[in-house]
Amino acid sequence: MATRSRPISSEFLFLKSMALFVFWILFSASFEWIHLGLGLIFSFAVAWLNSGHSPFVPRFRLWLRIFLYLPWLFYEIIRSSLHLSKLILHPALPIDPHLISVESKLRHHAAVVLLGNSITLTPGTITAEVDRNNLIVHAIDKVSGEEVVSKKIESKIADIFKDEEPDL
Repeated sequence: MATRSRPISSEFLFLKSMALFVFWILFSASFEWIHLGLGLIFSFAVAWLNSGHSPFVPRFRLWLRIFLYLPWLFYEIIRSSLHLSKLILHPALPIDPHLISVESKLRHHAAVVLLGNSITLTPGTITAEVDRNNLIVHAIDKVSGEEVVSKKIESKIADIFKDEEPDL
């Protein structure tokens, strides 16, 4: 299905700009006038450039499911961090780096992006390449690799996008 380009309202453009500006402030952590001015200009510019092609449609159920996915992802990040810390602190350094080819059954671009980012955010794994539904993942050891191969993350993401029309 081809995505349609639909312009957004000026109110939504303003809200999008302000949300981007808030992120600018949080990430820059600078309250100097020059930084705030540049942040405001760039926030409006990015929102305006994206205004005619915005794929965002207020889908509250989708956003709620993504919001509910985040605590689970944070738990996995902490669990993987502890595992990676154990590997690093082990005197023998028992790592076994390898590449894993993963074919995803996800049929939505955003779902594949979320999968790749979730894998990369989880310590011990990095999504090295994405080609439609095929991901190449670097894992630091077998345990980290099993997390990817088990497709636990993919099934959680598939639940998020279960009502969305496929676009791949």
